Amino acid sequence: MSNEQIFDVSAELNQEFGEVGSESREKAIAQAWEEYNAQILLDARKNAGLTQAELAKRIGADKGYISRIERGLTVPTVSTLYKIAAAMGLRVTLQPAANSF
Repeated sequence: MSNEQIFDVSAELNQEFGEVGSESREKAIAQAWEEYNAQILLDARKNAGLTQAELAKRIGADKGYISRIERGLTVPTVSTLYKIAAAMGLRVTLQPAANSF
């Protein structure tokens, strides 16, 4: 018999963040998405070869605003997201999810 341990990931998540559907769990999910999206924008800016100051200038903002977005502290509005994407030579597209209603 193996000495390996089996972990119940669902139980660990419930213990750490609360039960599925709970306010604490939903808050944790929202924060994770914000951090994920912030990382996408950070990576896109770097791939575009822009500094935070250059990107900020292109969208009419200050460097601190870009920094807060990239750290997940500020969530840009949809219109600002479009400006940021355009400033990096990208575009935002919306497409149906595989499990759309």
